[in-house]
Amino acid sequence: MIRVRNLVKNFGSFTAVDDVSFDVEEGEIFAFLGPNGAGKTTTIKMLTTLLQPTSGTMELDGLDPQKQQNEARKRFGIVFQDPSLDGDLTAWENMEFHGVLYHVPHKARRQRSERLLKLFELWDRRGDQVKKFSGGMKRRLEIARGFLHMPRILFLDEPTLGLDPQSRNQLWNIVKQVNEAEKVTVFLTTHYMDEADRVAHRIGIIDHGRLVAQGTPKAIKEQTGKESLEEAFLALTGTIIRDESAGAADQMRQFAKMWEKR
Repeated sequence: MIRVRNLVKNFGSFTAVDDVSFDVEEGEIFAFLGPNGAGKTTTIKMLTTLLQPTSGTMELDGLDPQKQQNEARKRFGIVFQDPSLDGDLTAWENMEFHGVLYHVPHKARRQRSERLLKLFELWDRRGDQVKKFSGGMKRRLEIARGFLHMPRILFLDEPTLGLDPQSRNQLWNIVKQVNEAEKVTVFLTTHYMDEADRVAHRIGIIDHGRLVAQGTPKAIKEQTGKESLEEAFLALTGTIIRDESAGAADQMRQFAKMWEKR
């Protein structure tokens, strides 16, 4: 479902993604893990047509997201780290607006919105403004909305950041239900190693832009000789706290130079 070969992204002298290759199978939940600034979000942005790679190839459901952007965008849903809901609209209106943007037929849009809001336990609050929702409710709504147009792939970039353990557990249980029922491929990033260990079929670990390990959670723990995925992660990436400001500043300088040349 996802095929990446020798993917590279440079921002001037800074290499954010360095010769990364991996595959994600149809219906698989794949966790893409790494420290801050390791290249996770940059990789997702390239896969979802928001950034052009410096070199390498990508395929989403058989499509090239560089050359077939519009068709590729129809095949995936995405939930970013930053909130993207309209707080002044109701939960139902947010679903409706998304469905219209993706040209989901009216009847199907209504039926699927109802099903997803019930599944994500938001149906009773469908008429309430989203700005009145808790953080966990907003996150559930964003993910429900991501499933609305029946994507083949759903990208989740740290979807449970800041949620309490109960909300995290509930959200992943629902995502797994939809994944199993509809065979939606899920590509996720998270800093919660217990989530990745429990939810993901396979894992890729990226560090300093390079993929340093791939496999099932069990295989990665066996490879490093560690009992927990967190211990295995630290064995592969080190224990030094990462500061992503340097890489981010380099990226911003390159964007500024590109803008000046326009």
